[in-house]
Amino acid sequence: MGTAWTVFEGAKPEPMQVEILGVLRGARGPGHDMILARLHGAKPEFTGVVAGMSGSPVYVGDKLLGSLSYRIGQFSKEPIAGITPIEQMLEVRDLPIAESSRLAAAPGKPAAGAGEGMTFQAMETPLVMSGFRPEAIALWQKQLAGTGLETVAAGGSSGTSEASPSLDRAAQAAIEPGSAVSAQLVRGDLEISATCTVTYVDPKQLLACGHPILQAGPVSLPMTTAEVVATLASPLNAFKIVNTGATIGAFTQDRDAAIRGVFGAEAKMIPVHLTLHSGSTARTLRFEVLDLPSLTPQAVMVSVYNSLLQTNTSTADTSYHVTGGIRIAGHDAAPIDLWAPAGESAPAQLLAAMQTGQEFASFYSNGTRRGAMQGIDLDVEAIPRNVQVDIESARMISADSVHAGDTVSVEVTLRPWQQPARNLRIPIQLPASLASGNYRLLVSDGATLDRALNPPQFGREANDLDAELARARQMHRADRVYVSLLTPEAQAELEGHTLTGMPLTMANALEPLRAVQDASLNGESVTVAGDAPAGGALSGFRILSVHVESGGGLK
Repeated sequence: MGTAWTVFEGAKPEPMQVEILGVLRGARGPGHDMILARLHGAKPEFTGVVAGMSGSPVYVGDKLLGSLSYRIGQFSKEPIAGITPIEQMLEVRDLPIAESSRLAAAPGKPAAGAGEGMTFQAMETPLVMSGFRPEAIALWQKQLAGTGLETVAAGGSSGTSEASPSLDRAAQAAIEPGSAVSAQLVRGDLEISATCTVTYVDPKQLLACGHPILQAGPVSLPMTTAEVVATLASPLNAFKIVNTGATIGAFTQDRDAAIRGVFGAEAKMIPVHLTLHSGSTARTLRFEVLDLPSLTPQAVMVSVYNSLLQTNTSTADTSYHVTGGIRIAGHDAAPIDLWAPAGESAPAQLLAAMQTGQEFASFYSNGTRRGAMQGIDLDVEAIPRNVQVDIESARMISADSVHAGDTVSVEVTLRPWQQPARNLRIPIQLPASLASGNYRLLVSDGATLDRALNPPQFGREANDLDAELARARQMHRADRVYVSLLTPEAQAELEGHTLTGMPLTMANALEPLRAVQDASLNGESVTVAGDAPAGGALSGFRILSVHVESGGGLK
């Protein structure tokens, strides 16, 4: 017989009896045993094995045996649990604290044993998403399906909106084996945190959980105290309802047998500032997300999605315009300029969040990035209408036959969503160096123009960060209509930069680079000759023909 300690309510650990049943050799993997135990006492026999109980220390006499970490199935009539031996947990304690490498392993749901019929699995870690709407929680669960982090429990935050709260030494001193602690994945005005129980404490660090959260290896996550408001008994999903508390350090290791937290350490998070404009009002949210390749893009996307949902002006007819920048150490900020019109196949808030997440991931997950992500600054305008605008037609106002150097006008008919069509005239000047002959004018939205300037190349490896940043800065706006001249001259795209009107000799010199460098060649050059505001998110294109005659220009 032994004694386990855990928090059922409040912050003070309570004892419960543990009957040791035996040792399952290799149940957690080769050479990794599991101790099987039955819990006794009024509370554990009523609640059963509870999510959030993992890490609860088990003592036989004055000897620390290990931590309650595993359970059998979901409908077990008896509170039978698996114990992770303390010897294996202490291996995590003894890892170097200053380890700087990071494993980019995808999050996985820890389970004991490898057989198809094995029913032992790690106790779920209750994941509290404080301040999140049901739609955002559902998106999180979809993104993290199949991992231990898709299970969301009830709970609350620390009550402070500070993105980087100061360390609380008094709260740190109160931590003891059996206390509840939380690892924050997002903190500030929004919060996502995972809670488990402390197994071992020394003056510098603690060990908790008895199993991994993500098994991501070295991590940097804020470590806080936790208050258990209540323990919910359920044969399907029993869990602790918790509030996160004061910051006491940072979790630095997420390993197979335990997670390790270091007292007084500061976690490295990525700050996000989001200002939402709706009419004459503005609301600013400040939060930080974890810096972990397997989870950060999803955390950014879900947090932005939730931020757009939490406003009284958010409706099915609301469109969004997202601008801002992504700050990377050693580089100028990468610009963001995205539109999410209402009436698409998915809600506009979700489209805006997904586009923002994809844009962030293109830089964050770039294999050549070496500088730290310093932050994301977003300015979001909520527009109470569908902002879609289509190009209905385009025509030349001047004569079809013109001369080099002439200024001609292109009239474009735009059709805003469920509004009358309107005409827009765009003057352009033809280059004086144009030879006589037939040419084409491309009247288009920004995305079509970008594809013409940088044609997609299938099978090409991802660009290095500098090339990706250069491309982002050259992207054309989605709320303008562009008129571009197409000429039969070579065009090259090299490391994110587009070179038009290239002499044939230079094009021949670049040809060998296509196989070994981020380069492409095209037989037609695209030069922007004019543009004008479209009044919304434009889509569509038209091709016009123009004949340039030899001789002087028109008077």
